Amino acid sequence: MDLLYGHNEAVAAWVATHIPGCERGFDKPVSIGVLEGERLIGGTVFHNWNPEAGVIEMSSAGTSPRWLSRKMLKAIFGYVFDQIGCQLVVMRVSERNIRMIDIAERFGFDGHLIPRLRGRDEAEWLFTLTDDRWRQHPLARSMNG
Repeated sequence: MDLLYGHNEAVAAWVATHIPGCERGFDKPVSIGVLEGERLIGGTVFHNWNPEAGVIEMSSAGTSPRWLSRKMLKAIFGYVFDQIGCQLVVMRVSERNIRMIDIAERFGFDGHLIPRLRGRDEAEWLFTLTDDRWRQHPLARSMNG
């Protein structure tokens, strides 16, 4: 599998089609895709960048569990915390997306469930991860060690 850089709009459009409620897409995205052969199987989009606060939001989708490899994780968190110097990353996840909730919790994100954030009948998790918390996470240590 290879990481795909430099195709921000294409990867962002692909991710948006795989996230229910994301029909409007992303404004000024930066993205990283994962290719299996010539097929895109996953991606992460970085958006809503607030450099003054050091905060960015990320949205991800995948059609295969293989997309979220150590190489991709290093690219995601390296971009956020090392390359652009964020102090906090935010993810919004549907209460129905049990797999992504589990992943966020395993990576050390703190979660806050907000009723109706996805509409009258659906809550959404706001997950946050600070640079300090990430750097102390065993996964981060193993990638930098």
